[in-house]
Amino acid sequence: MERLLSAVNQAAAEAVVGVPGESLLGTIKIAVLPIAKVFTMCFLGFLMASKYVNILPANGRKLLNGLVFSLLLPCLIFSQLGQAVTIEKMLEWWFIPMNVVLGSLSGSLIGFIVASLVRPPYPFFKFTIIQIGIGNIGNVPLVLIAALCRDKSNPFGDSEKCSKDGTAYISFGQWVGAIILYTYVFHMLAPPPEGTFDIEDGNLPIKSPPKEDGIAEQVPLLTQEEAASTKSNVSEKGKFKDIFVFLYEKLKLKQILQPPIIASILAMLLGAIPFFKRLIFTADDSCKHYEFRPDSVENYREAMIPCILLALGGNLVDGPGSSKLGVRTTAAIIFARLVLVPPVGLGIVTLADKLGFLPAGDKMFKFVLLLQHTMPTSVLAGAVANLRGCGREAAAVLFWVHIFAIISMAGWIVLYLNILF
Repeated sequence: MERLLSAVNQAAAEAVVGVPGESLLGTIKIAVLPIAKVFTMCFLGFLMASKYVNILPANGRKLLNGLVFSLLLPCLIFSQLGQAVTIEKMLEWWFIPMNVVLGSLSGSLIGFIVASLVRPPYPFFKFTIIQIGIGNIGNVPLVLIAALCRDKSNPFGDSEKCSKDGTAYISFGQWVGAIILYTYVFHMLAPPPEGTFDIEDGNLPIKSPPKEDGIAEQVPLLTQEEAASTKSNVSEKGKFKDIFVFLYEKLKLKQILQPPIIASILAMLLGAIPFFKRLIFTADDSCKHYEFRPDSVENYREAMIPCILLALGGNLVDGPGSSKLGVRTTAAIIFARLVLVPPVGLGIVTLADKLGFLPAGDKMFKFVLLLQHTMPTSVLAGAVANLRGCGREAAAVLFWVHIFAIISMAGWIVLYLNILF
């Protein structure tokens, strides 16, 4: 009897663990192959944008970025998020945007500590905080989930459900990321008092202060004199219009309401209403006579992943050019973003799970939350840095962070899969 029980226990253990060595190797394969596919496509974009091939010059990359950002990515978000979302699920998914906020706060705190220790050259202290604190919660996770779910041996089960749920979870957090990007990041990357980041060797040139009409965001909508002179002539309708325009400018709604964010909002609104959900997003026999499913959206959605990878690789061609950050600061940013931030994110997600904030049994939900803390520096944060005058340094950081992220993301994903499964 003891031998029989021992044989049964051994068989059960082998069924759970598998053949020794294959479980770990299988997990590494599942983690590494999607990353290898993603960065192979990125390398092709980098090669096409290099001066040796030059198929994607600067103007071509600008057009490709605009196409991805304005059309292909919104189509993917609208299609996938609209199919998955309901009012009940939005209430259930409340921790996704909260996780984005907590990730930005914890990452910025780590960035502040690292910048205080490393002391980056002036005026790149706040720049260092942003490069460490703000990760890519949209583009890279979307294509990584797509590559992972496409593999039939993925641990999350059905490929279609895996891709739909993962894309919906990622898309649901993007609107919060956009608000953080165009408010907090835009403010933190403001030029120094000298008016430029091009300060040579710490010798601060004496420059006349910028003219008040030179920086749009510092110009009040109406000066006090103009407001006083026109107050008596402005109707109530005009006053409301001025207030709306003032709030529109101050809250930077034009920057926040970008096409992916508009697509997310529309998908949540239409997907939460059963009639519109059946009309637009459902393709079953019950509504075949009333179906309004836009096939063009589906086609554009399929084109998003290769185009966004080519665009991402092309955008990295500007680095690692001449940068004033220095090797020490650049290495500190890479180490902090890829090594120090993920364990803090793992702690946040684990604590939230212990407190019952996460849907029970949904491993993809937890995996997406962990990915949000593991990604390299945000490409859109680099775009904001370019607008603010420190694009050369941002390009160098993005280049090196994405190179080392190939190794770091594989390691963290192996750990996450072992924790989840």
